[in-house]
Amino acid sequence: MKFLDISMPIEEGMATFPRDPEVRLARVRRVDQGAPFNLSSISMGSHSGTHIDPPGHFIPDGTSIDEIPLEVLNGPVQVVHLPDPVRSIGSEALSKVSLDEARVLFRTSNSERWHAGSRYFEDFVGLDPSGAEWLLERGVRLVGVDALSIERDLTGGFPVHRRLLGAGTLILEGLLLGEVPRGSYELRCLPLRLRHGDGGPCRAVLLRS
Repeated sequence: MKFLDISMPIEEGMATFPRDPEVRLARVRRVDQGAPFNLSSISMGSHSGTHIDPPGHFIPDGTSIDEIPLEVLNGPVQVVHLPDPVRSIGSEALSKVSLDEARVLFRTSNSERWHAGSRYFEDFVGLDPSGAEWLLERGVRLVGVDALSIERDLTGGFPVHRRLLGAGTLILEGLLLGEVPRGSYELRCLPLRLRHGDGGPCRAVLLRS
């Protein structure tokens, strides 16, 4: 089996969603300074880098990250490439997609921009409400995207998050899909088991024989 790591490296100064906590890494014990071992402290938001949004991120009394069944996060997944001109993932763009799995990851023009640099960009490609409805009508249980948020909503209402999470469909954000060919894979995704967590940083990999 070939493993394709589609996770963002966690590092100080990495891109975060606006107003989210910055990632801070500090070495507090150093072998080269006489300590018997190396040890670091880590400070970051629960939605840093590659992460899962559980229902509890937006839905009152929604399922938290430690309560999510792992079988939803792991299993067959389809990687869909959307053409660079697509600026919003709506039902019109998705009408050209043949969906074969209940888990889907979207590679958009965002991926090339991550290759060009690691800074946050506001005009990313995201899913719109019509696209969310299209996916729910087809029984999608997990949807992932190569952006730090699945939607670029300027109203602050986050309709895509609320619709997907309210229906129990999980969201996987912050993916690096630039070197991943389209097609079917096995997804392995394990978020940190944060008690009552509203989000879960995770290591996500694709397997292909």
